Amino acid sequence: MDLSTISLGIGIVVILIVLAVFFTFVPVALWISALAAGVKVSIFTLIGMRLRRVIPSRIVNPLIKAHKAGLPVTINQLESHYLAGGNVDRVVNALIAAHRANIELTFERCAAIDLAGRDVLEAVQMSVNPKVIETPFIAGVAMNGIEVKAKARITVRANIERLVGGAGEETIVARVGEGIVSTIGSSVSHTQVLENPDMISQTVLAKGLDSGTAFEILSIDIADVDIGKNIGAELQIEQAQADKNIAQAKAEERRAMAVAKEQEMIAKVQEMKAKVVEAEAEVPFAMSEALRKGNLGVMDFINYNNIQADTSMRESIAKGAKLDKHDDQE
Repeated sequence: MDLSTISLGIGIVVILIVLAVFFTFVPVALWISALAAGVKVSIFTLIGMRLRRVIPSRIVNPLIKAHKAGLPVTINQLESHYLAGGNVDRVVNALIAAHRANIELTFERCAAIDLAGRDVLEAVQMSVNPKVIETPFIAGVAMNGIEVKAKARITVRANIERLVGGAGEETIVARVGEGIVSTIGSSVSHTQVLENPDMISQTVLAKGLDSGTAFEILSIDIADVDIGKNIGAELQIEQAQADKNIAQAKAEERRAMAVAKEQEMIAKVQEMKAKVVEAEAEVPFAMSEALRKGNLGVMDFINYNNIQADTSMRESIAKGAKLDKHDDQE
């Protein structure tokens, strides 16, 4: 093999490598597809996308779709939205859906809705086909103390003008729940709610609960109404139990005070008895002192002893009579 043949083979290999790198870096097939669809995209624009780290297919394919739908969307708009972190394909699909449904929606608003984190395509679809949101059972207590549980179905339609900055479905459900609770609470009796469930939906709709939200409430239908606990009776039972506990506590306090007073009286009586015993113990000393000083005569002392003996005899007789009477009764 001569040198010229080797050089030719190396040249062919180099050319193939260059062509492979060129077709890998430059999306020629995508450029041809755009030209075939009638979308004028420069090959240098596609190379610039590569340099800006933009995937050309993420821009050109939605652009072809928008061009076929007759939407005035430029490649710069799509590329800037892609660089901002948006979903270009979803935005274009939403624009096409809005255009087909005769809904006025500009690319700027659509891109803003997408960058706000909302599914703009779903919002457009909800504008055409309203969505039904079903709430869980929401409990309220009527004036007569009976708990009433109600479940509602809320038909909402997306309001594209308020999608950016508007509250979501959770706010709608919370506001409707608040309206149901207040309506049940203002009812005199639970039978009124059972007889006329439409009263709840009419009252809630009249409050304009969709203000400040991304939706427009079309209707609120009460799907189910059920009776819960007798809250009034339970509260009365708890109040009666509390009153009983308070009365028992006060009675125990009075009993403790009576016991304390009784103990105090017993202590005073014992103190008085002790003083009497002490005084009686001093009697012999006083009598002996009176005898020595001549203030008490011998006959007086003898009479005093006779009186004591007579008193002791009478006490013994009285005790014996009581014992005989007790035996007779037994």
